[in-house]
Amino acid sequence: MSVASISTGRAAVIFVFITLMLDVLALGVIIPVMPKLIDEFMHGAQADAVRISGWLSVVWAVMQFVCMPIQGALSDRFGRRPVLLISMLGLGLDYILMALAPTLTWLFVARVISGMTSASFSTANAYIADITPPEKRPAAFGLMGAAFGIGFILGPALGGLVGNHSARLPFWVAAGLSLLNVLYGYFILPESLPRERRSKFSLINANPIGAFRLLATNVQLAALATAQFFYLVAHNVYPAVFVWFTMYRYGWDAKTNGLALAAVGAASIVVQGALIGPVVNKLGARRSVIAGLLFGITAFVLYGLGPTDVSVWIAIPIGALWGFYGPAAQTLMTQQVSPSQQGQLQGALGSLMGIASIVAPPLYTYVFAGAIDWHARLNSTTTLLGAPFFVAALLLSCGLLFAWQAVRTRD
Repeated sequence: MSVASISTGRAAVIFVFITLMLDVLALGVIIPVMPKLIDEFMHGAQADAVRISGWLSVVWAVMQFVCMPIQGALSDRFGRRPVLLISMLGLGLDYILMALAPTLTWLFVARVISGMTSASFSTANAYIADITPPEKRPAAFGLMGAAFGIGFILGPALGGLVGNHSARLPFWVAAGLSLLNVLYGYFILPESLPRERRSKFSLINANPIGAFRLLATNVQLAALATAQFFYLVAHNVYPAVFVWFTMYRYGWDAKTNGLALAAVGAASIVVQGALIGPVVNKLGARRSVIAGLLFGITAFVLYGLGPTDVSVWIAIPIGALWGFYGPAAQTLMTQQVSPSQQGQLQGALGSLMGIASIVAPPLYTYVFAGAIDWHARLNSTTTLLGAPFFVAALLLSCGLLFAWQAVRTRD
């Protein structure tokens, strides 16, 4: 089945939408229970468990940093479809390994496998760039964000409910969903990159250093990529410490965290699925990028300062408006490279995500662990526990400066 056999480009976008939705749903299932599983291995040593969770994320990120450019270049050479299918298969096997892991060592092995195989989002973005004209890309990328939101409504809520019975059961649920996704993609997902638009595989480009050369081809792309890096590091505060933060500061359990993450997904659907297209068309890419970053900074400050958990529920919809940034920035960056380089571009951006994922987990977990220690020693106010979100707000402010420099001359 080829893209030519699909009646419209919209239909192909829907295929990728469903693929990403199932992918994120499987990921969201385990988020509320991963800290609980680590805590069991650490026998209640909470500060140490927070640090271990950070290093588990680092291992995953290192492998993704190394492998993402290879996967992007392979998708430029062999097409997007096989890379997506291999990615989903690896994810499903990874969840099975985590479900069976008897020790922390096996959890680390599972994260290595996951980092090597996970390429869904970068390859999916290249897929969208293949089949969507530039003027329609903000809405298409926004639709992918809506898939992320739906997955995060259903996934964490399901994981929180199931996780109350067993910390390992959600991993089996995630594995089943991921492997079901492989079958769906095998029979339904068409190829998006015609043979005549494919490029040769080159080891010069299929590595992080080679991929970064593409990002430096012009000043605007380099500035946007730098802003993207700060955005990614800031965004990683959520997977790094959000559950730990709400558990320690507000005493939330897995069920409440699952519902909160589901609320994040619901807000994301509204913004990404309904508002992105009209807002970007109305404001233009430049204003959408800047507005999105400002909303993100505001949300982080609210998370950090809030004296009660009411502030979390207020910050969630404001943080969702941060979603204006991603599709607008992606659109601007895809316009800076040729059709045959879209996979390479997404691989390079994936490497940026890998670096951010290497830097962010130890940064935020150690900041939060230090805040826990100082909070206990000083018997201070709970505002000190918001330190990771203040750091994220500062980093996002740096990204705002680079984004302003990059887009100030664009409509």
